[in-house]
Amino acid sequence: MYLLDTNVISELRKGGRANPGVAAFFATLVPEDIYLSVVSVGEIRRGLENVRGRGDREQAGRLEAWLDTVVTDFSDRILDFDMDCAQVWGKLMSPHPQHPIDKQIAAIALIHDLTVVTRNTRDFGSSGVRSLNPFA
Repeated sequence: MYLLDTNVISELRKGGRANPGVAAFFATLVPEDIYLSVVSVGEIRRGLENVRGRGDREQAGRLEAWLDTVVTDFSDRILDFDMDCAQVWGKLMSPHPQHPIDKQIAAIALIHDLTVVTRNTRDFGSSGVRSLNPFA
């Protein structure tokens, strides 16, 4: 069971131009084994709004449609950052407060016993969560 980091779900958006390792890894999975976090949804939304803020309405519209599809496709597999996750996150942040968003994702993965699939395995290293880099 896997929790996709934002960089992985974003890479999959590229379709046939996606990193071959990511595409190959994703092809081996069944949807029931793949989860997203609300944190990734927020990161995608932030990126979309940055594009919109730069005045690129066309690209923002494409990203909005893609995000809607992702949220629909993963509707029953988007994991919340709840009270248990907040407790774990607080522990992960002390005494090293680097990468707070990655540590929120790590907390969700730890609570749900998932492996984080990410390009940035080093950012998750100190959390104790299992991670996998399909880009490698």
